[in-house]
Amino acid sequence: MACNKFGPADLSRVIAIEVSAPDSLEEYDTLTPRARVLDGHGDSVAATVVWAAGDTAPILIVLDSLTGRTVANRLGQTGHLVALSRSRGITSNAIAIRTLAAADTVFATGATVDTVTLSADSVSDSLKVEVADTIKSASGGDSLTVTLAGRPVVYAITYPATSGPVTFVTNDSTHGPVTTDTVATDASGMALARVRLLGLPVPDSVVVAAIARRAVGDTVPGSPVTFVVRFRP
Repeated sequence: MACNKFGPADLSRVIAIEVSAPDSLEEYDTLTPRARVLDGHGDSVAATVVWAAGDTAPILIVLDSLTGRTVANRLGQTGHLVALSRSRGITSNAIAIRTLAAADTVFATGATVDTVTLSADSVSDSLKVEVADTIKSASGGDSLTVTLAGRPVVYAITYPATSGPVTFVTNDSTHGPVTTDTVATDASGMALARVRLLGLPVPDSVVVAAIARRAVGDTVPGSPVTFVVRFRP
């Protein structure tokens, strides 16, 4: 947020542009930032705002200067956006936005059904998914799959419908019911979760859905990946 400095009697004057946007943008997606022109009281002031890329190299391309609609031009870098109000003579601070390869597939990398023998600490095997970008071969051969790190995957227990007898394992010491958990993919593009049985009644099965989302919130194709965990004597 950029500010102009005036005396105490100038609180009705414009002093800042407040800007916000997601911190990352994937290939093929568009991003629309938000801006508010503020006076010294922190109230919004009517003013036309235009947007521009804040880098010499074209990491981001602003498609519409009035809405700020932006696409990524170079991947794996950090670009910047700035908002300007020419009529008010003020420019915002730059917003940093990381440009990422597009996540276009998520899939299970192991068994989707696991049978667990009841014990004092009944925990499932890892329920693993991989998030990746599929790149078509220029020669017409097989496509190349590039795994993507740091992408959020939301695991949710969808059955039983009510919380109680099962939980996600978030650490080794906590045994409270957790029915949703967000896990970021590691350097190999993998995310995983495990399910723990807390007690009675023992469900006949536990159904887990794993959903990967892109930076703008869209669901990655292949979601949800469904896992079934069964507990047996």
